[in-house]
Amino acid sequence: MTVTLAEEIALLSLDDESGAAKERSSAGWAVAGGILLELAMADRVSVSDGRLAVTDTTPTGTALLDGRLAQLDEWTRRKSRRKVTEWLSKDQSKSVTATVEALCERGLVVEEQSRVLGLFPVRRYPEADGSVEQELRARLTSVVVHGTEPDDRTSGLVSLLHAAKLHRLAFPDVPHKLVAPRMAKIADGQWAGDGVREAIRNMQAAMVAVTVVTATTVVL
Repeated sequence: MTVTLAEEIALLSLDDESGAAKERSSAGWAVAGGILLELAMADRVSVSDGRLAVTDTTPTGTALLDGRLAQLDEWTRRKSRRKVTEWLSKDQSKSVTATVEALCERGLVVEEQSRVLGLFPVRRYPEADGSVEQELRARLTSVVVHGTEPDDRTSGLVSLLHAAKLHRLAFPDVPHKLVAPRMAKIADGQWAGDGVREAIRNMQAAMVAVTVVTATTVVL
């Protein structure tokens, strides 16, 4: 089963038993960034100097990506030279919702609804089929901990996790100092073409920016 980068990040962020989201804010930005990176790797969008452009509206065949591509195309048509940070901020919550729905449709998680204090509705997504996440964690461990050469998609995933500082989600039992340098090296490597590498750099900067703004807002 082939899953998207966004779905992989969402799987890492959802607690297997309770279905609660861990590191919700940072993971949300990474999910949105994952969709954008996947579209860049599929030559549907380009990123230059922090600005977005849709270069090809041909469907990818993956409903999650095609839904966001259509929204992104409509959004960029209204105004040219849109910033990556603008899109991530605008689409973050919608991307997360669409990604979790995709995981439900695949049968990887199941939606459970309850109410807090009998009033406030809460949705959680415990694991239904753990095989995909198990393979994902094994692949990340092989690449980051044991030094196996990553393929392009795994390099992209590691880059997103590193940019969003989600080291603990991917490696909850490994000290940060043992994985961060390797993840940084992969993120900075020559694993993709110039256009995709520029997209990664811009999205890394964008995620750092929006994460800092979010953290500052919470503190204030």
